[in-house]
Amino acid sequence: MSDNPTEQGTGRPTTSPQSFSPPWAGTAGRTDPPLVGDEREILLSYLEFHRETFALKCAGVPTGRLSEFLVPPSGLTLHGLVRHLAGVEQWWLQIQFAGDESRPLVYYSDDDPDQDFEHLDGDFDQALATWRAQVETSRRIVAGTPSLDATGTHKATGQPVSLRRVLVHLLAEYARHNGHADLLRERIDGATGY
Repeated sequence: MSDNPTEQGTGRPTTSPQSFSPPWAGTAGRTDPPLVGDEREILLSYLEFHRETFALKCAGVPTGRLSEFLVPPSGLTLHGLVRHLAGVEQWWLQIQFAGDESRPLVYYSDDDPDQDFEHLDGDFDQALATWRAQVETSRRIVAGTPSLDATGTHKATGQPVSLRRVLVHLLAEYARHNGHADLLRERIDGATGY
């Protein structure tokens, strides 16, 4: 007898609701990416999903706990992650892709490159607002770019970098840091889930 249940008479595998982890209570209002869509729709849906997941991981956390170093020896905190992701949005879409260097970098300078993670004396709500503003700027840039093949300039190499490549990089950043946020949130109040 197979360990995989099958739909009677069809040979197709089925999955019972008991096979899934229980949903995290904090996911209300988040939209799952579609199962079918073109490349742009899938990339952007997943990016929005990851952005909202990150926001949910920070929601409802007592202010005093957002800057705590909870997983030693790691120097990561939810506060530091929100500052870092604001900088990621600005660097990849606004500066490298769109070429807009009219505003100073958020949470970065050549003299102090790690201030996103190390300088947590600022207000978390302000950092969250900065991240949300950077996300909105990113959305406008992407909406105004009709082709994923459009390019900006990769600062490290001077080579062209496509919007497609930038979006994939952002997905990788958010996926990595949402994993970090999972651990931090679980240490704060036991909340788990995706």
